[in-house]
Amino acid sequence: MDPTEQIAAWFSDAEQKESSEPASMSVATVGLDGRPSLRMVLVRGIDERGLIFYTNLTSRKAIELSENPYAALCLHWKSTDRQIRVEGKVELVSDGEADEYFAGRDRESQVAAWASKQSQILKNRPKLESRVRKYESMFDDGRVPRPEFWSGYRVRPDRIEFWEKRPHRLHERTLYVRHGGSWEQSHLYP
Repeated sequence: MDPTEQIAAWFSDAEQKESSEPASMSVATVGLDGRPSLRMVLVRGIDERGLIFYTNLTSRKAIELSENPYAALCLHWKSTDRQIRVEGKVELVSDGEADEYFAGRDRESQVAAWASKQSQILKNRPKLESRVRKYESMFDDGRVPRPEFWSGYRVRPDRIEFWEKRPHRLHERTLYVRHGGSWEQSHLYP
């Protein structure tokens, strides 16, 4: 089985069992300073090409990805006692993919994308609330277009590890490493 199909299967299982945000995943990036940075985002697409998340292109993660286009992801579900680690090269999704995803977001989240200067210093909460009101007014006709500074990233896996909890900490770990167009499978000690 292609490991991206396994990711989709485990994700589907977690969607049925996880009580809160089964789409949560951590994203690790490294900028030019060589220091890792980690944060939680939501996975918004899984297919044979990789995993997708969306963000402001002026955010810290986007800047780090422009400096070093590789990321590590981790999805963990307590309800299924499973986690998936993914490492790979990152690329921007197409404008069409970003437009389609943005159009499906609720209006408040669309406005928030315009209002937030993600990762920049916010001197006080009223400033953010003022920006929200500004963009609500600007787009009072109901349609909120996707900002040019907002898009998605696809992480194209070259390394995937599936971890399943087992008794006595003898967990099951299956590793897939991409070599050209094929995957090599091996098992790791817990």
